[in-house]
Amino acid sequence: MSSAQAAETTYPLTLKNCGRDVTFTHAPERTVSIGQSTTEILYLLGLSDKVVGTAVWIGPVIKGYEEANAKIDRLADNDPSFESVLAKKPDLVTVQFQWHVGPEGIVAKPQQFEELKIPVYTSPADCTGKDNTGGGDGVRHSVFTMDLIYQEVTELAQIFNVQDRGEKLVADLKAREEAARKKIASADGKLSAVFWFSSAELDIDPYVAGKNGAPGYIMSALGIKNVIDSEEEWPTVGWETIVKSQPTLVVAGKMDRRRFPADDIVVKEKFLKEDPVTSLMPAVKQGRIVEMDAQAMNPTIRTIDGIEVLADAVVHLGLSK
Repeated sequence: MSSAQAAETTYPLTLKNCGRDVTFTHAPERTVSIGQSTTEILYLLGLSDKVVGTAVWIGPVIKGYEEANAKIDRLADNDPSFESVLAKKPDLVTVQFQWHVGPEGIVAKPQQFEELKIPVYTSPADCTGKDNTGGGDGVRHSVFTMDLIYQEVTELAQIFNVQDRGEKLVADLKAREEAARKKIASADGKLSAVFWFSSAELDIDPYVAGKNGAPGYIMSALGIKNVIDSEEEWPTVGWETIVKSQPTLVVAGKMDRRRFPADDIVVKEKFLKEDPVTSLMPAVKQGRIVEMDAQAMNPTIRTIDGIEVLADAVVHLGLSK
């Protein structure tokens, strides 16, 4: 059993993280996790008892962790204040998006925590091959792959000295992805899709998935063409352009967040069916709208769920032949 013999962490441990050297003198006991995906990775590694505060939630916690999550202080559904994070006396701050804690972070810059001897660990998926200096969702110059999430799982397992749990979690996720790919292997190259995350207003261009983010990975894993050709993570593209590209499937993001009216999946589906432009799409006319948890559309632990949901939808709609 190789996993039973996973190497113990020797402290101090120094990791290269998002271009910075981060040093851990001991396994953290009090973590504040800013970002749902990173929080869920900690839970899946059996570390919920080491988490003292969370923030930035898009939807319900991953199934099976409702009770553990309910015991932990939620500092904010969206952006926590720097003071609220410090008030939890963390010995580690984990971050999903540099937009929150990063060079232009709206919560803080990493140095502000480091001056107080609090290490900051950022999800590699948000900085590797991605430029966040312009703020917002950033521009991804190289294609996201699940390897960046596996790196995060492995490094967090190392920081907390639970390497065997990290190895098992990565193996499970890889097996699930492989099973989903096999399910619709025969459809390779015949289908196309557009991923609609949300829209700031219903009567303006929607935020749809560019080619280099998590939806790009989901589509390429299943041999489905992305009709949007952009390096931006979530470019805004006009519905006329999308309709002309005739996607086989419209994948619509489902979330609890209500920053914009179109965050609501019911509003999205009503718009697609009633708008004079979008209602002309064969995908809409033929009921090929796929609901997907918005967390799966971000580079997260849930991206594997997204691959499974889309593969199942393709089979269910009879498109896998």
